[in-house]
Amino acid sequence: MSTVLTTDLLDRVRERLAGDRAEPTPARVAAALRAESGGVLGDSDLLTALRHLQTELTGAGPLEALLAEPAVTDVLVTAPDRVWVDRGAGLQLASVTFPDEASVRRLAQRLALFAGRRLDDAQPWVDGRLPGHGEFGVRLHAVLAPVAQGGTCLSLRILRPATQGLDALLAGGGVHPDAYRLLRRIVTARLAFLVVGGTGAGKTTLLAAMLGAVDPAERIVCVEDAAELAPTHPHVVRLVARPPNVEGVGEVTVRDLVRQALRMRPDRIVVGEVRGGEVVDLLTALNTGHDGGAGTVHANSPDEVPARLEALAALGGLDRAALHSQLAAAVQVILHVDRAPDGTRRLVEIGVVERDPVAGVVVVPAWTVAHGPDAGTSQLDRIFRRRDSR
Repeated sequence: MSTVLTTDLLDRVRERLAGDRAEPTPARVAAALRAESGGVLGDSDLLTALRHLQTELTGAGPLEALLAEPAVTDVLVTAPDRVWVDRGAGLQLASVTFPDEASVRRLAQRLALFAGRRLDDAQPWVDGRLPGHGEFGVRLHAVLAPVAQGGTCLSLRILRPATQGLDALLAGGGVHPDAYRLLRRIVTARLAFLVVGGTGAGKTTLLAAMLGAVDPAERIVCVEDAAELAPTHPHVVRLVARPPNVEGVGEVTVRDLVRQALRMRPDRIVVGEVRGGEVVDLLTALNTGHDGGAGTVHANSPDEVPARLEALAALGGLDRAALHSQLAAAVQVILHVDRAPDGTRRLVEIGVVERDPVAGVVVVPAWTVAHGPDAGTSQLDRIFRRRDSR
């Protein structure tokens, strides 16, 4: 760096621009540079500083090029020289680096402000959404040091719309032909189902594909924490939760929106991700005449779904016995998706929810990718016949 163009000078320019609270346009950055340098910067130094600051102060800074790649789903920063990117085949170390920890912290704080949130020593973590990079934007999460021991930890996930249909998943190998036929019947019979799996396993993709196969005459109301569902269907109403603003007011929760969805004359109610007390309202809705509802849940296997829902229902004031009773009456099918180490996502199991005198509710496999039809196939067939006879 030039002896004139010092780190101290750049820090003063950053402070001046932050105090202006205006868009850091090239003209504003150049004016701030001249003012803080006393007009002694030559043309070469001025252009160098302008390029440096513009990269840092606009968009996602050095990460902007990664976010612009069509195949990228996640960008993660764990240290100034450790930027990771997921292009659908697992995390890989990127060539992008930051000058120091302070620059990572500044970027995280600026993005938090852009998302309308606060990030500082008093509030050392943030969860928000950034506009841009497609219809649904980017999900932001950041944690500052010393809570993050290795330094500021920044996570950006591009919220790409889930628009693939079942036919596309079948053609791409995400759904086995036998499972494809069962999924079609599940939708036609208006069975309520939950899609389960880990983070990035393809839960939202499969859910959107299932919704795309719903009769066009039906009205679907989708409730989400972050907008991702975009099923190819002519009548979809999408409601998205809203976090509190920097003053801590204005929050709209998923649970609030599920209750509103009940008043919107839905044929099917869908919760993009069940992660809290809204499970109580969803199960209540599915038990009061709203057939064919759906949602996604984080779970490692179908067997773990009842226990997972027990924990979530406790947040909504529902005890274990009541949860199992509601679950058995409301949900008929569990769909398990998995992501292989090579990044491949596929449906690996279809399970049927059954009552059990000891456990309350169990999930019995009806089809698995490894063995095909399984013990629960006959129960699923009985459910289909009962629905067909209506």
